[in-house]
Amino acid sequence: MKSDNRRPRNWIERAVWWQVYPLGFVGAEREACPGVTHRLGHLVGWLDYAANLGASGILLGPIFASSTHGYDTVDYFQIDKRLGDETDFDALIRAAHDRGLRIILDGVFNHVGREHPLFQRAIADGPNSPAAAWFRLTRPADGASHEAPDYATFEGHRQLVALNHDEPAVAEYVTRVMTHWLDRGADGWRLDAAYAVPREFWALVLPMVRTRHPDAYVFGEVIHGDYAGFVRDSGVDAVTQYELWKAIWSALNDRNLFELAWALERHNAMLDSFVPQTFIGNHDVTRIASQLGDERHLAHALVVLMTCGGLPSIYAGDEQAFRGIKEHRAGGDDAIRPAFPTTPVGLAPFGWPIYRLHQELIGLRRRHPWLYSARSRVTELRNTDVVFEAFHEENRLWVALNLADAPIVRAIPTAVDKLAGHLAVRRKGATTEITLPGHGWGILAER
Repeated sequence: MKSDNRRPRNWIERAVWWQVYPLGFVGAEREACPGVTHRLGHLVGWLDYAANLGASGILLGPIFASSTHGYDTVDYFQIDKRLGDETDFDALIRAAHDRGLRIILDGVFNHVGREHPLFQRAIADGPNSPAAAWFRLTRPADGASHEAPDYATFEGHRQLVALNHDEPAVAEYVTRVMTHWLDRGADGWRLDAAYAVPREFWALVLPMVRTRHPDAYVFGEVIHGDYAGFVRDSGVDAVTQYELWKAIWSALNDRNLFELAWALERHNAMLDSFVPQTFIGNHDVTRIASQLGDERHLAHALVVLMTCGGLPSIYAGDEQAFRGIKEHRAGGDDAIRPAFPTTPVGLAPFGWPIYRLHQELIGLRRRHPWLYSARSRVTELRNTDVVFEAFHEENRLWVALNLADAPIVRAIPTAVDKLAGHLAVRRKGATTEITLPGHGWGILAER
């Protein structure tokens, strides 16, 4: 189980994040610019929209000075000039907190950009310089000093220089960065590429950060592997639940809800030790409306997200059914990281029904905060339909999904009423008969 310094805060149990990739959102230039352009106010103009959606906070992508896309940081103590300056950041924090919205920042602490001054100093000053210890450099075998050293990178990207996490100065620096922005009003951190950093590094840094900010929420980006082990060893509150993300869209596309049922069982096991950060879209993957082969199942994906245990996030634009396909090439993220209009008034009219669906399901979740810790128990399962129970202690909801063209009739072994969805409910003694139309869904609660 989690140690005391990672107990979930009360506000976390009701949290639903609206995730924003800021450089794309505000339409910033692709590369760093010399002058300051005050664009964070653009995001301030969308905070009421996020609050009305039902979000309790903003999961903010990288905002620190970088060379290009934000993940090649050159100064962790400076706001990217394409977004504004520290005054703009302070205004964003005040505006968010005034609306009851919390702000989570994106910490890119596995690597820095090639233009980071410390890396440039390490190259220029030689192997015995203090800066050289910050990186994993490899000198030429013959010791030729005139040749630049090779260096460890993030997954082969030469513009992303991996830090040496065994160097105490790096741990001290990351601790200072995290504490500085929490002091300035941020409420927590997402740790980018946390899986690429030794767990012992996080176990050293996070207690120092929490000494000053015990309520800060910190979760790590982990894609594959032993999620529970990473949480236990690193000290983060949670990790990203990519297993469930993949199972949701894959099961819906393949009409194979057995895959979803299997993933929910694995998800249950994770909940025994931590509460994952859940999502059906983010800044690194094809948008859910494009990922699904049948747009009628967008609601089904959202229903699963909002009724299983976890701390869910909605990637900005998904609540309007934005389309966008991620491509593995230079510029391949552009389609999933578009600029947003100046205000929500500029959004296309056809996305608003999906927004209202999000409002309905987010509202349902926030009225049932126990869903944060809910387990799932499948009671009926076929390739194209499933009924499962979401429960925690004495609380429970029932969820039914139908992917087939034909209507289906299923039974729930207790008296329930419809909370949301398109289905008919009929009492039959001690049980309840439900009828779902083709491609229908429903959420029900005990009487």
